[in-house]
Amino acid sequence: MKLQRHGTLACLALTATLALSACGSDNNEPTGSASTSSADCATGTLNAQGSSAQKNAVSEWIKAYQQKCQGATINYEPSGSGAGIQAFIAGTADFAGSDSVLKDDEQPKADAKCVGGKAIHLPMVIGPVAIAYNLTGVDNLQLKPATLAKIFAGKVAKWDDAAIQADNPGVKLPATTIQAVHRSDESGTTDNFTAFLSKTAEADWTFGKAKAWKAPGGTGAKGSDGVASAVKQADGAIGYVEWSYAENSALKTAKIGNGAGEFAALTAESAGKAVAGAKLTGEGDDLKMSIDYNTKEAGAYPIVLVTYEIVCSKGVPADKLPLLKGFLTHAASSAGQAELTELGYAPLPESVRTKVEAAVKNIS
Repeated sequence: MKLQRHGTLACLALTATLALSACGSDNNEPTGSASTSSADCATGTLNAQGSSAQKNAVSEWIKAYQQKCQGATINYEPSGSGAGIQAFIAGTADFAGSDSVLKDDEQPKADAKCVGGKAIHLPMVIGPVAIAYNLTGVDNLQLKPATLAKIFAGKVAKWDDAAIQADNPGVKLPATTIQAVHRSDESGTTDNFTAFLSKTAEADWTFGKAKAWKAPGGTGAKGSDGVASAVKQADGAIGYVEWSYAENSALKTAKIGNGAGEFAALTAESAGKAVAGAKLTGEGDDLKMSIDYNTKEAGAYPIVLVTYEIVCSKGVPADKLPLLKGFLTHAASSAGQAELTELGYAPLPESVRTKVEAAVKNIS
């Protein structure tokens, strides 16, 4: 069952190398300092935008918080990570959702709006990136990173290409034309996907790492839901989306080659193993994380992204501060993280979750 599988993902993520807590079969809430009702209610309105990959998670948090806290209105527009960051810098978003950290030229601009402080990254949810495909007669597609790079770089045009066939011995692949679907908007999911290709298939991916898609060809679609819809509608299509979107659209997902030389399916166990390799790279309350795309952990699914809420550490307007802290406290609480287990996300490892919770308390 879906609930059981994602509950397993939560357990694996929480018991991985970074985790400090236990996870029982009948209780998805990790043990820790946070209570199930740790968020303080506040009134007012927050407007935020950004990552469509975290849309389902944020929507769940909004629903839970607004049900508990009358007089609170929180709006989140899944406009894409790039648009969310620009809105935050421009002051039209109270916080930005992003699947990647601020670029060097964006950080000072974001800091400038935080009077007396700086813009910080708060990791809120970890989501595997699925390689979703629609190919009649092929149910167990597997792709090495180099082959995946060739597909999205437009170097192979047909599904029966020798490179794809080599990854799938004994499988009869059709001569269907490949329709590679990428994000048309600036996206942290694109940033993470191209980072994966850049680090694992350098010879075949020469377009670098960026929020904006730079490879020629293919078909662009807006948002993770747009990519999932485009893949579902076309036989021969393939695209990259956060796992929950692939599941919601009932799309098949490819096994991906990892640093251990295996083809790993996107499952609860394989995603949990990749989460174990995540490391904190920021300083103080700036909790940037790094994923090892070349993980040699046996059975690990290597394409995993961290989604952040980008907020001011100081300088939040007084009329926004209580609601911002109340909502983010709920999202970072053990209860808020447990709400994600049915949606195709991995809750934060407990040792990271408590740092996020502490950072939220320090916002002023």
